[in-house]
Amino acid sequence: MDHQPKFFENLSGTGKAIGVLTSGGDAQGMNAAVRAVVRMGIYVKAKVYFVYEGYQGMVDGGDNIVEVSWESVSSILQVGGTVIGSARCKSFRTREGRLQAAYNLVQRGITNLCVIGGDGSLTGANLFREEWSGLLEELAQKGKIDEEAVKKYAYLNIVGMVGSIDNDFCGTDMTIGTDSALHRIIEVVDAIMTTAQSHQRTFVLEVMGRHCGYLALVSALACGADWVFIPEYPPEEGWEDSMCVKLSENRARKKRLNIIIVAEGAIDCHNKPITSEKVKDLVVQQLGFDTRVTILGHVQRGGTPSAFDRILASRMGVEAVLALLEATPATPACVVSLSGNQAVRLPLMECVQMTQEVQKAMDEGRFVEAVRLRGRSFENNLNTYKLLSHKKPDAELPKDLSLTFQRSKNSGFFLTNFNVAVLNVGAPAAGMNAAVRAAVRVGITEGHKMFAVIDGFEGFARGKIKEISWGDVGGWTGQGGSILGTKRTLPAKYLEKIADQMRTNNINALMVIGGFEAYLGLLELSAAREKYDEFCVPMVMVPATVSNNVPGSDFSIGADTALNTITDTCDRIKQSASGTKRRVFIIETMGGYCGYLANMGALAAGADAAYIFEEQFDIRELQANVEHLTEKMKTSIQRGLVLRNENCNENYTTDFIYQLYSEEGKGVFDCRKNVLGHMQQGGAPSPFDRNFGTKISAKAMQWISKKLKETYRKGKVFANTDDSVCLLGMRRRNLVFQPVAELKTETDFVHRIPKEQWWLKLRPLMKILAKYKTSYDVSDSGQLEHVAMHSPKEAETGAI
Repeated sequence: MDHQPKFFENLSGTGKAIGVLTSGGDAQGMNAAVRAVVRMGIYVKAKVYFVYEGYQGMVDGGDNIVEVSWESVSSILQVGGTVIGSARCKSFRTREGRLQAAYNLVQRGITNLCVIGGDGSLTGANLFREEWSGLLEELAQKGKIDEEAVKKYAYLNIVGMVGSIDNDFCGTDMTIGTDSALHRIIEVVDAIMTTAQSHQRTFVLEVMGRHCGYLALVSALACGADWVFIPEYPPEEGWEDSMCVKLSENRARKKRLNIIIVAEGAIDCHNKPITSEKVKDLVVQQLGFDTRVTILGHVQRGGTPSAFDRILASRMGVEAVLALLEATPATPACVVSLSGNQAVRLPLMECVQMTQEVQKAMDEGRFVEAVRLRGRSFENNLNTYKLLSHKKPDAELPKDLSLTFQRSKNSGFFLTNFNVAVLNVGAPAAGMNAAVRAAVRVGITEGHKMFAVIDGFEGFARGKIKEISWGDVGGWTGQGGSILGTKRTLPAKYLEKIADQMRTNNINALMVIGGFEAYLGLLELSAAREKYDEFCVPMVMVPATVSNNVPGSDFSIGADTALNTITDTCDRIKQSASGTKRRVFIIETMGGYCGYLANMGALAAGADAAYIFEEQFDIRELQANVEHLTEKMKTSIQRGLVLRNENCNENYTTDFIYQLYSEEGKGVFDCRKNVLGHMQQGGAPSPFDRNFGTKISAKAMQWISKKLKETYRKGKVFANTDDSVCLLGMRRRNLVFQPVAELKTETDFVHRIPKEQWWLKLRPLMKILAKYKTSYDVSDSGQLEHVAMHSPKEAETGAI
């Protein structure tokens, strides 16, 4: 449905006052949310107040509620925790406490509150809103405020953002802080793996999650843990023996280490706690393995926020201000949250009630229901983990798959096993190995014989192909780069040789993991079907490139890791200038002609400008940017950051921009330039890339099995329709299979980018937060949705 863009210029905050507070446990990214609320609020001409120390500060008043300026939130984006403090507050739970809080807010004319916290904090905010008019009446009766104030400040609007590392709030895919907590856990797991490997040890890791197993589950998925204990999915009776058998089987397969992850709230099916010490004692007693326990504790809450959390919090903060500006007395308190790739608004109490339903279901032993209530993302994670962690005995694998597919009129059943080849194409991207591991293990579980192709299409043509087993891909999730090897070479000049190899090895399906070259490669193989029957097999592509420039998908494997590298480097570069005179850094990022890394890196690092190919610029804009920075540098701000995509303009090079800024900024600031280069392609994959790569690849493999069933005829696989060559991409809220032939119309082949890119809508966000006047299309926001219950079937087909 085409809609007219709706811009927020007509939403004015003049005369409005917004209070922002953080409450409950702290989470990385809260500062990014606070910064976005302050700057967006000031941008729309509202007054914005910090409420220090959460609800305690609101009750105490005085210096705890302070009006803030643009500069007040400078340099807090990269800081963990919350700079405005958070405290548990007993007095706010009493009516007297809330009465005092209401008085303190009315004194400053604050009738809009943005609360960043967990479900307890948000429930308290909703109660406060419901009591508001009664509290004002009581204050008037006591003579503390006059009747005019009662009328003027008659309504309190509340918007919540969920800041919680546990990701335990229903209605949102990711809460602020969860991704950063996963970063901390995975950093520890990666470090532990090297020492465990050396000594053949078993490690039991305890992670946070008293009532929610999200952190334990996703970190188990991201590091390929041998066993995981979470509150929502207790192990079956006799789990002690099952676990010990699995651990000893892994050791027998020459695996030198075991990792077991325990959520702090883990329970058995009788609701009795399973502690990390209990698991350790069990392993030592039954197997005699050298076992150690590591409790991660508050490390998970600490450290700098990840790029994902900074962008999420910035988007949510801006959305929260828009929600407050649009709120009417009839609007229920809402939560701004993320569903897939979409910012959504949900009624606060619906989310809280569903979150409480999960706990109730667990208390009553209805664990299947508890998993379903957690949402399709959680259910999908659990199903994928179960699929990948336990190898079925050979006797249980579907052997003669074709028995269920096709009966020949002449000769009964055909007996065959399908051979599926996996290859990496294009430049290396972190997370490729996690995707290969998932493909191999799901393929084996589905009864296929899996083949690994070394060095992309070029290696395929040279016959560099070998069978790969379940154990061969153990420990691959945390490895950067491409273990299989990858090349940019396209298949066109090797078609005959590749067809020969497909015939020789009897390859019945292809899974290609890679970037734009993989997409072009599948188009070429698809076009060659007329000449070569060998290519008439199901083929699927999983997007993996740091540039995130593949049509048909909002995200590619590897882009998140590259974004984190850029963000971390920008933080360090900015810090290098602390204590010196005013300085501006010009930083060049990768991406080819795609500006994703430059634009999102700028948003995550708090840059002043980002030059990209998709938004053409001229010398006048460069001049305006320099002047804008010069004005900013005359205030208390000391450092500037400008990102430039490597191919944004052939004449306005990084050197040119550096020289222009150096000349124009003379006397106000000096300049430095950095080209980040290939460090953006290296490093261990981020938790997001491991998880995304694993889930998207598992889903692609299941599609291959389905297509093989559909296309098996008369003893052979024959697939020559467009829908048998697909790209699996994430679109808004769902994973979608799209025929590559249909994606041609969406592709700019000259510049190797999609014609439409979702992240361009976030460009004004970066400009607003950097103090530019701009237009911001808010057509996608503003609609209050309801928290949707989903059927178990949806978990299989729906979102990631």
